[in-house]
Amino acid sequence: MPKWKNTLHEVIYEADTPAGKLFDIILFFLIIFSVVLVMLESIDDFDAKYHGILLTLEWTITIFFTLEYIARLISIKKPLRYVFSFYGIIDFLSTIPLYLSYILAGSQVLLAVRAFRLLRIFRILKLVKFIGEASQLQSALKASKTKIAVFIYVVLILSVILGTLMYIVEGDDAGFTSIPRSIYWTIVTLTTVGYGDIAPQSNLGQFLATVIMILGYGIIAVPTGIVSAEFAKSRNTTEEEVEDDTHYVHVNTQACPSCGIEGHRDDASHCFNCGHVL
Repeated sequence: MPKWKNTLHEVIYEADTPAGKLFDIILFFLIIFSVVLVMLESIDDFDAKYHGILLTLEWTITIFFTLEYIARLISIKKPLRYVFSFYGIIDFLSTIPLYLSYILAGSQVLLAVRAFRLLRIFRILKLVKFIGEASQLQSALKASKTKIAVFIYVVLILSVILGTLMYIVEGDDAGFTSIPRSIYWTIVTLTTVGYGDIAPQSNLGQFLATVIMILGYGIIAVPTGIVSAEFAKSRNTTEEEVEDDTHYVHVNTQACPSCGIEGHRDDASHCFNCGHVL
């Protein structure tokens, strides 16, 4: 790979170098600023008064993101890996809306144009790459998916049983006109949302509602505990400190120029995934 590509790769994909840190800081603030612009454009009075300024700023940011996207493609050996990766898709979605809104411009598609521009809110997902423990959280969620699925299954069973009981106890007069509607109320109450559109009237129904509300507070803590436990287990996945005989080995943010994978040891000279020279 040419030297200039290696330099570009270090700036864009690695946050351990001064240039990489500066690039990430600039990108971070531009993402925040662009999301603020989208929000301001949704305020009709503000957009009508400052539309020209907002449009100019948005084009400036869009061009920057376009150049960033192109730079990411040309600085990696296998660009398709990036294109179809999570971050690649998000970067693409955050870049094309403004172009699409002009390509499809016309009075008959004004609503579609607005929808395309709202896709720029996806830029906020680009912030995930700045969170050092995002990969750890992702691993924890993957490891927890079976337990969480079982937990949701149990909650659904409870909702059906308790919703049916509320339907029997309260009936049509209190708004529990059917078992599905009673299950809806149970889920709303169990999750402590409490819309208040339906409320039990009888003493027994209110007692049962109290039990459901208290049960809801206990249930909320379950998925948090599951994910937290898995998060603790996978804590050393991306920013691990592995103790060997004499020292700790640290993992950095260096990305492989070939496959794009991150999480290499500081003393590594080759990618642990594909063997390419770092």
